[in-house]
Amino acid sequence: MGWLLFMRGEKMNSITTFDSTVESLLDLLESIKDCRTQLPDFQREWVWDDERIRNLLISISLSYPIGAVMMLQTGNPNVRFAPRPIEGVTNNNQVEPERLILDGQQRLTSLFQSLKLKTPVLTRDARGREIKRFYYIDIDKILDPNVDREETIVSVPEDRIVKGPGNKIIADYSDLDKECEAGMLPINLLFDPAELLKWQTRYFSDSNKIAERSLKWQRLMTEVFPRFQQYQVPVIMLRKQTPKEAVCQVFENVNTGGVSLTVFELLTATFAADNFRLRDDWQSKEAKLKKSGEIYNKILADISSTDLLQTVSLLTTYNRRKTRAGAAVSCKRKDILKLTLADYLDWADKATDGFIEAAKFLQEQKVFSARDLPYGTQLIPLAAIFVELGSKAHNIHVRNKIARWYWCGVLGELYGGASETRIARDLSEVIDWINGGSEPSTIVEANFSADRLLTLRTRNSAAYKGLHVLLMREGGQDFLSGVPIDIQTYYGESIDIHHIFPRAYCERNGIDKNLYDSIVNKTPLSYKTNRIIGGDAPSVYLHKLEQKYNISSSQLDQILQTHLIDVPSLRSNNFHQFFEKRRLSLLKIIERVMGKKVM
Repeated sequence: MGWLLFMRGEKMNSITTFDSTVESLLDLLESIKDCRTQLPDFQREWVWDDERIRNLLISISLSYPIGAVMMLQTGNPNVRFAPRPIEGVTNNNQVEPERLILDGQQRLTSLFQSLKLKTPVLTRDARGREIKRFYYIDIDKILDPNVDREETIVSVPEDRIVKGPGNKIIADYSDLDKECEAGMLPINLLFDPAELLKWQTRYFSDSNKIAERSLKWQRLMTEVFPRFQQYQVPVIMLRKQTPKEAVCQVFENVNTGGVSLTVFELLTATFAADNFRLRDDWQSKEAKLKKSGEIYNKILADISSTDLLQTVSLLTTYNRRKTRAGAAVSCKRKDILKLTLADYLDWADKATDGFIEAAKFLQEQKVFSARDLPYGTQLIPLAAIFVELGSKAHNIHVRNKIARWYWCGVLGELYGGASETRIARDLSEVIDWINGGSEPSTIVEANFSADRLLTLRTRNSAAYKGLHVLLMREGGQDFLSGVPIDIQTYYGESIDIHHIFPRAYCERNGIDKNLYDSIVNKTPLSYKTNRIIGGDAPSVYLHKLEQKYNISSSQLDQILQTHLIDVPSLRSNNFHQFFEKRRLSLLKIIERVMGKKVM
């Protein structure tokens, strides 16, 4: 079973980790009403639709199993989650729960609202629209063995009037007399003896039908009511000794039908137990990181709460290792979940400032937007490096080392996929290297194959975006304006990467698509310049630039050279000569920024 997966790798005795028992549905719902059973605050709002609720009630009416629910016993000071009552509970007392629901929220919420509340159940229709419903037992149908059980539990609107086309009233159960006349018993009376007796009394009040209805009621009491009132629910109870990371893993394993929880949501619930509102704190930090008008805000546009927590975890574990020999530096999920509120308060503000310093550094490298950022994940160790280095990071030699590490990660394409191990290793190794140690493994392991240039064709590749940025870093000037690309021209003139030999020209002349679409035939240009280029041959659009915009040939040649373009090849429309010379020029700048030979 999925809920047992958490035990893998944990040094725990499976006999003492959890208990398995059964509990009557009535007792379970009473414990929810009294707030002895609550939800951990990381559980999302319940989402079951009307049809699923009705089918759940039908299953219980047949004594069919509805699955086990899983609870966590409270009381472990190291596993504290802010609790909240199930939706619909009106107990205003601050009751400390005895247990928290890990699995079964939707089922228990549906059952509590439909069986224990006298208000309509807030649910959704088949289209996902919010609706309010009451649920009834059709007495005649539930006692008829020939009737499909699907028809025995009925859902009706909150006004208890069922309407058809043209708002024609099909059925009306809007008062007690109408319910009794129709033989429609509200299902929320089954666990309320006083109200059930009141309904029974009215049901028997028609002297002409008392004999018939008495027989039906007797059958309800023996065949139907006990199925609800004596229903037993399997309960798996995780004992309070269960570690927090195991509890979270259990929840993830059993929550396959819902939306996966983020580590941020789990920590939000943990810190809420100490009256700290992590979500509010993140929102203030996010506003700072993405503040409109700041030069770094575009680069950090995609930064997430998880990125911040990973950086906090890095800094916490890195500094812990200074005083605890053998302690691992890590930003993996299990280590983030171990963060205490004190850890977060110690490092969150510093991590935020680290991201800002990292963004300023990236802007120096000519990264101006999140869209052009080769690896968002590399921001995490970069931010932590700037925090650890402090003012030392402003030294030119230190900055050059950081740049070399950064470009090795990008062009070596080492930050794709699961990268938590590399992130943690890079923080330690880059700091050690700057302080006189050996080169970090990211530099040692980074390689760029010359053939890779031929396969870099879209932004899906980090190296593609990296070379686009490097061309701006090398001082590339726009063909039309002759202005070097900085943050003002990048946004003011809508700089993007465009073909040098236009696609349309290449197609007309039978040039291999794999060549003309590669990064070798692309360069950063303004939107306006790209429109001027159109689909013309280079000799044609260069002449157009010179004649229409009064740019001399020598000026234009100098501009072209800032893009590592061989001018004679371009002017003579010699694609293959242009391509080979530019390929070699790109390899040279790759070697320079990586500090090593291309393979």
